[in-house]
Amino acid sequence: MIRAALPADVDAIAALHTRARATYYAGRFPEETYAGDLAVAHTREGWSRAVVRDRADGGVFCAERDGEVTGVAAFLTADGETTLTQLHVDPGHWRRGTGAALHAACLAAWRRAGVERVRLEVYEHNLRAQAFYASHGWRPDPAAAPSGSHRTLWLRVDGSPSGE
Repeated sequence: MIRAALPADVDAIAALHTRARATYYAGRFPEETYAGDLAVAHTREGWSRAVVRDRADGGVFCAERDGEVTGVAAFLTADGETTLTQLHVDPGHWRRGTGAALHAACLAAWRRAGVERVRLEVYEHNLRAQAFYASHGWRPDPAAAPSGSHRTLWLRVDGSPSGE
Protein backbone atom coordinates (compact mmCIF):
# COMPACT_ATOMS: atom_id res chain seq x y z
CA MET A 1 0.00 0.00 0.00
CA ILE A 2 1.21 3.51 -0.84
CA ARG A 3 0.08 6.32 1.44
CA ALA A 4 1.08 9.78 2.59
CA ALA A 5 3.78 9.67 5.24
CA LEU A 6 2.87 10.70 8.78
CA PRO A 7 5.00 12.19 11.56
CA ALA A 8 4.70 8.83 13.35
CA ASP A 9 6.60 7.24 10.42
CA VAL A 10 9.74 9.36 10.77
CA ASP A 11 11.78 6.90 12.84
CA ALA A 12 11.00 4.03 10.47
CA ILE A 13 11.73 6.22 7.44
CA ALA A 14 15.07 7.39 8.83
CA ALA A 15 16.12 3.81 9.64
CA LEU A 16 15.09 2.61 6.18
CA HIS A 17 16.93 5.54 4.55
CA THR A 18 20.08 4.64 6.50
CA ARG A 19 19.89 0.95 5.46
CA ALA A 20 19.35 1.89 1.82
CA ARG A 21 22.26 4.35 1.78
CA ALA A 22 24.55 1.71 3.25
CA THR A 23 24.08 -0.39 0.09
CA TYR A 24 25.73 2.21 -2.12
CA TYR A 25 27.90 4.21 0.28
CA ALA A 26 29.58 1.27 2.10
CA GLY A 27 33.20 1.00 1.09
CA ARG A 28 33.16 4.47 -0.46
CA PHE A 29 32.60 6.61 2.63
CA PRO A 30 33.33 6.06 6.31
CA GLU A 31 30.27 4.47 7.95
CA GLU A 32 29.81 7.37 10.37
CA THR A 33 29.11 9.71 7.41
CA TYR A 34 25.91 7.84 6.50
CA ALA A 35 25.08 5.63 9.50
CA GLY A 36 26.71 7.28 12.51
CA ASP A 37 24.66 8.87 15.26
CA LEU A 38 25.07 12.39 13.85
CA ALA A 39 24.19 11.27 10.31
CA VAL A 40 21.09 9.40 11.50
CA ALA A 41 19.98 12.39 13.60
CA HIS A 42 20.42 14.67 10.57
CA THR A 43 18.48 12.21 8.40
CA ARG A 44 15.67 12.03 10.95
CA GLU A 45 15.51 15.83 11.20
CA GLY A 46 15.26 16.17 7.42
CA TRP A 47 12.46 13.62 7.20
CA SER A 48 10.64 15.29 10.10
CA ARG A 49 10.57 18.55 8.15
CA ALA A 50 9.60 16.87 4.87
CA VAL A 51 6.65 14.95 6.32
CA VAL A 52 4.97 18.07 7.70
CA ARG A 53 5.69 20.53 4.88
CA ASP A 54 2.80 22.12 3.04
CA ARG A 55 1.50 19.85 0.27
CA ALA A 56 1.85 22.71 -2.22
CA ASP A 57 5.61 22.48 -1.60
CA GLY A 58 5.92 18.73 -2.15
CA GLY A 59 5.04 15.40 -0.68
CA VAL A 60 6.27 12.26 1.04
CA PHE A 61 4.86 8.82 0.31
CA CYS A 62 5.43 5.61 2.24
CA ALA A 63 5.12 2.08 0.97
CA GLU A 64 3.72 -0.14 3.69
CA ARG A 65 3.45 -3.91 3.86
CA ASP A 66 2.00 -5.75 6.85
CA GLY A 67 2.30 -2.58 8.94
CA GLU A 68 5.99 -2.07 8.09
CA VAL A 69 7.35 0.90 6.11
CA THR A 70 9.18 -0.72 3.20
CA GLY A 71 9.87 2.29 1.02
CA VAL A 72 9.71 6.07 0.89
CA ALA A 73 9.69 8.76 -1.77
CA ALA A 74 9.81 12.53 -1.36
CA PHE A 75 9.63 15.46 -3.71
CA LEU A 76 9.92 19.19 -3.33
CA THR A 77 8.67 22.02 -5.51
CA ALA A 78 10.48 25.33 -5.12
CA ASP A 79 10.93 28.29 -7.45
CA GLY A 80 8.88 26.57 -10.15
CA GLU A 81 11.04 23.43 -10.22
CA THR A 82 10.05 20.03 -8.87
CA THR A 83 12.75 17.68 -7.62
CA LEU A 84 12.44 14.05 -6.63
CA THR A 85 14.63 14.40 -3.54
CA GLN A 86 14.49 10.83 -2.22
CA LEU A 87 13.32 7.41 -3.30
CA HIS A 88 14.44 4.49 -1.14
CA VAL A 89 13.27 0.92 -0.78
CA ASP A 90 14.37 -1.17 2.17
CA PRO A 91 16.96 -3.59 0.75
CA GLY A 92 15.01 -6.52 2.21
CA HIS A 93 12.12 -5.53 -0.08
CA TRP A 94 13.95 -4.97 -3.37
CA ARG A 95 12.54 -6.40 -6.59
CA ARG A 96 8.94 -6.52 -5.35
CA GLY A 97 7.55 -3.48 -7.19
CA THR A 98 7.82 -1.12 -4.22
CA GLY A 99 9.98 1.45 -6.01
CA ALA A 100 7.73 1.36 -9.07
CA ALA A 101 4.63 1.89 -6.91
CA LEU A 102 6.25 4.84 -5.13
CA HIS A 103 7.33 6.30 -8.46
CA ALA A 104 3.78 5.92 -9.81
CA ALA A 105 2.38 7.74 -6.75
CA CYS A 106 4.79 10.61 -7.37
CA LEU A 107 3.85 10.74 -11.06
CA ALA A 108 0.17 10.90 -10.18
CA ALA A 109 0.81 13.75 -7.72
CA TRP A 110 2.88 15.64 -10.30
CA ARG A 111 0.19 15.25 -12.95
CA ARG A 112 -2.50 16.49 -10.55
CA ALA A 113 -0.32 19.52 -9.79
CA GLY A 114 0.34 20.24 -13.47
CA VAL A 115 4.08 19.57 -13.19
CA GLU A 116 5.65 19.08 -16.61
CA ARG A 117 9.26 18.22 -15.83
CA VAL A 118 11.01 16.83 -12.75
CA ARG A 119 14.68 16.56 -11.86
CA LEU A 120 16.67 14.35 -9.53
CA GLU A 121 20.26 13.78 -8.55
CA VAL A 122 21.51 10.22 -8.20
CA TYR A 123 24.83 9.14 -6.70
CA GLU A 124 27.20 8.22 -9.54
CA HIS A 125 28.08 4.83 -8.00
CA ASN A 126 24.45 3.85 -7.36
CA LEU A 127 24.07 1.91 -10.58
CA ARG A 128 20.98 0.07 -9.33
CA ALA A 129 19.14 3.38 -8.89
CA GLN A 130 20.36 4.69 -12.23
CA ALA A 131 18.99 1.58 -13.99
CA PHE A 132 15.68 1.95 -12.13
CA TYR A 133 15.33 5.60 -13.16
CA ALA A 134 16.29 4.89 -16.78
CA SER A 135 13.63 2.17 -16.93
CA HIS A 136 11.07 4.76 -15.79
CA GLY A 137 11.99 7.33 -18.45
CA TRP A 138 14.50 9.51 -16.60
CA ARG A 139 17.24 10.86 -18.87
CA PRO A 140 20.41 12.86 -18.34
CA ASP A 141 20.40 16.44 -19.53
CA PRO A 142 23.09 16.49 -22.23
CA ALA A 143 23.67 20.20 -21.62
CA ALA A 144 24.15 19.83 -17.85
CA ALA A 145 27.59 19.88 -16.32
CA PRO A 146 28.38 17.02 -13.91
CA SER A 147 27.31 17.77 -10.33
CA GLY A 148 30.19 16.47 -8.22
CA SER A 149 29.54 12.84 -7.29
CA HIS A 150 25.95 12.92 -8.54
CA ARG A 151 24.28 12.77 -11.94
CA THR A 152 21.31 14.95 -12.75
CA LEU A 153 18.40 13.25 -14.50
CA TRP A 154 15.16 14.68 -15.86
CA LEU A 155 11.73 13.25 -16.49
CA ARG A 156 8.98 14.67 -18.68
CA VAL A 157 5.84 13.94 -16.69
CA ASP A 158 3.73 13.56 -19.83
CA GLY A 159 5.97 10.64 -20.86
CA SER A 160 7.83 12.24 -23.76
CA PRO A 161 11.64 12.11 -23.76
CA SER A 162 13.11 14.71 -21.39
CA GLY A 163 14.90 16.63 -24.13
CA GLU A 164 11.82 17.30 -26.26
